Amino acid sequence: MTRPPKPRARADRVSLWQHLRLFRRDILSSQPVRLYGAWMAEFRTPFFRSYMVNDGEIIQTVLKTRPGDFPKSDRVGSGLRPLLGNSVFLTNGATWERQRRIINPAFEGGGARSTHPAIVAAAEAVTDRLLAQCGAEIDIEPEASHAAADAIFRTLFSIPIEHETARAVFAAFQRYQRSQPILNLAAFLPVPGWMPRGYRAETKRSAAEIRALITGLTMARQAEIDAGDAPQDLATAIMTTPDPLTGDTFDVAEMVDQVAIFFLAGHETSASALAWALYLLALFPDWQDRLAEEAQCIDLKDFSQLSQLRLTRDVFRETLRLYPPVPMMVRETTVPETFRNRAVKPGAQVVISQWHLHRQNRVWERPDDFDPGRWQTETGRACARGAYLPFSAGPRVCPGAGFAMTEGVLMLAHILRRLRVVLPDGPPPVPVAHLTVRSQSGIRLRLVRR
Repeated sequence: MTRPPKPRARADRVSLWQHLRLFRRDILSSQPVRLYGAWMAEFRTPFFRSYMVNDGEIIQTVLKTRPGDFPKSDRVGSGLRPLLGNSVFLTNGATWERQRRIINPAFEGGGARSTHPAIVAAAEAVTDRLLAQCGAEIDIEPEASHAAADAIFRTLFSIPIEHETARAVFAAFQRYQRSQPILNLAAFLPVPGWMPRGYRAETKRSAAEIRALITGLTMARQAEIDAGDAPQDLATAIMTTPDPLTGDTFDVAEMVDQVAIFFLAGHETSASALAWALYLLALFPDWQDRLAEEAQCIDLKDFSQLSQLRLTRDVFRETLRLYPPVPMMVRETTVPETFRNRAVKPGAQVVISQWHLHRQNRVWERPDDFDPGRWQTETGRACARGAYLPFSAGPRVCPGAGFAMTEGVLMLAHILRRLRVVLPDGPPPVPVAHLTVRSQSGIRLRLVRR
């Protein structure tokens, strides 16, 4: 049976130094195969202990029942601070609560409907770009990144990727991706806050460039809001929403932090998911034909008809299960805990690995198979309720989860109704995890006009 590619696991026993080297290079292949069947595993360093958990009860406690006792750990976040500043992705406590009170309304209620025209425009644009390359063999990952960035700029600031500033941000972000490791020294050593974190020079330069460009966009938008002629997009919605408790809104500096994470999360994760979805559909052409037929039967510009893209949505869900863009979440214990009869001290790291949880062989039937049909079975839905976290869960669930699902489904529908993606000869892509789950050497596909 054909199975989607999966990275080879490391040897069961390696030294701490070997593990750190492997982990810094790629999260996925640095883990032993036993984690796909473990409920919990402990990892020790001289400075802290880490517990990877696949146990549904522990995950429920950490993310939903007592999330305040398990704030986000700064061990991973510290490496992203040059770009993300004090964004909602990195904060905890009262600061995070205030940020979410202001951000959430933009994505609730009619948020998905209001962004639909912008996403359709981005989907049509990427389809046209791909049509122009029919007959060619291309790396689909850069095209997916381009499409996702276009969708972000259109929905946030009502500008396409061709806009001069949008183009400059996208270019700087590509440089940032190439220079940013998932972890730096601060992730492993108990260094004080004042000590330099050892960021690479290129990482700092590209992060500063991105933030300067975003600052220009945000200041221009604030001027439009003050003048009463701002477009009604996500940036305007967020910048004009007051905190219901204090009445305050984000100032420009605070908004720059939030735009940075919207771009990082909304662009990088969507690009990863779209590229892997197209690869899987090339690997399983029967599913690709079914999705193309489904897309050709509805008006994709009509938001009310999107619910009819059931198969497309199931394929996108299955893609997020097999290749979750964010491979793990890290929380930190603040009080003594007991996990599976094991004492866990304050300061321990709690790692919820979506990559392993989504392939947990004690939970999922045929966990390494591509089977979109599982989402229409009671067994599949039951697994999803406890072991499917592409957007996290609980109070810290990604506010843009609905936006991401709509974007992914629309992009696939637009592309497949006009194009066929075909696997060329050559080895399969190898998944690796840095900022998100991508391919080690790109994802090659051949484009054919339908």
